[in-house]
Amino acid sequence: MAEGNKKGFDTNSNSYTIIYSIIIVVLVAFLLAFVFQALKPMQDANVALDKKKQILYSLNIGGLSDRDVAAKYDEVVLADEIMDARGNVLEKGERGGEKAGFRLNSSDFKHGRLALFVCKVNGQTKYVIPVYGTGLWGGISGYVAINADKSTIFGTYFDHESETAGLGAEIKDNPAWRAQFKGKRLFARDPGRIALSVKKKVDDPATQVDAVTGATLTSNGVSEMLHTCLGEYMKFLKAQ
Repeated sequence: MAEGNKKGFDTNSNSYTIIYSIIIVVLVAFLLAFVFQALKPMQDANVALDKKKQILYSLNIGGLSDRDVAAKYDEVVLADEIMDARGNVLEKGERGGEKAGFRLNSSDFKHGRLALFVCKVNGQTKYVIPVYGTGLWGGISGYVAINADKSTIFGTYFDHESETAGLGAEIKDNPAWRAQFKGKRLFARDPGRIALSVKKKVDDPATQVDAVTGATLTSNGVSEMLHTCLGEYMKFLKAQ
């Protein structure tokens, strides 16, 4: 009896190539999703740790190990409040807070939800305000620590996405430049307007900081960021 003709799957056919490609794409997508989900808790923890470091840097607290950063943050941050531009507290947060103001970002700021970190350093009250803006090549951000008088700067920390090394990146990389902000005043003659600025030519040393050499646009971005973001906290800053 003659054996019937049997055909296997033609590995040279277009159908085989398409099906094989689809299977590979699905497998790779599944593996990437699995790896992403597996690493996400670690990534989230690193992001949170970096945010805590930045807040502490604005309070002139640096050089700590990762373990010490977490402990120091819990010690000095009394609450991570959320408020609105009218000065109303929407959420009080908590000591060492990570669930209220700590979670906010620039999108929340644009929608009127403002983070405020109430801190205590060496027995003195400080307020840390996050700021968001645009530099020469991308986003810039930072934290501004204000003394209990709500009118003088205790410290600052700035970060950036893609500013040029040695130029605009100096807002992050140069502690001496950031140190210029300490003791500067938020307000000048007009108490209803933020006067704190970065200037190429300083004419009011009480409220102005020297611009980064060769980085005029980034420096202007920092100025605009301070005016815009701190301006949203005016009701809080003027309240006694």
